[in-house]
Amino acid sequence: MNRPPPRPLYTPAQRQRRDASPWTVVQGVLAPLQFLVFLVSLVLVLRCLATGQGEVLATGSVLVKTLALYAIMVTGCLWEKAVFGRYLFAPAFYWEDVFSMAVLALHTAYLVALATGWLDTRQQLLLALAAYASYAINATQFLLKLRAARLDAARSGAASPAPGTRRATS
Repeated sequence: MNRPPPRPLYTPAQRQRRDASPWTVVQGVLAPLQFLVFLVSLVLVLRCLATGQGEVLATGSVLVKTLALYAIMVTGCLWEKAVFGRYLFAPAFYWEDVFSMAVLALHTAYLVALATGWLDTRQQLLLALAAYASYAINATQFLLKLRAARLDAARSGAASPAPGTRRATS
């Protein structure tokens, strides 16, 4: 069976807007920074759960990770608007954006639990781990999309996508 060639991720006009947008650079900086914060926080949360020590550090790290997530989501929406003309759910990133909403919901639930005392510390940290698992899935979605964009650019002879071609959220 002959398959039709995959639909390009970007039209030439969208690629031009992507490359010209300052939000592309912002996303390229925030995505690896958020991932680094995630890794450090993950270690602190796991350490606290395993030993019962370092609760303040673990909690603070989850707050920093959540703020980084909010920053990348807001700037990612601005990037999507600049490139695709809508803040969220552009067809090229529809499923990534849908899953990003789950990532945001879990991180926000952590903040609510922390602020209200809704859960004890252990339960809060387990909720943070659930949020982190969703973030890891969502980041993988965006990395796969970035890879697809690079392959598409190579097939079409266009310039490679700039780093951080779309937010890696979550």
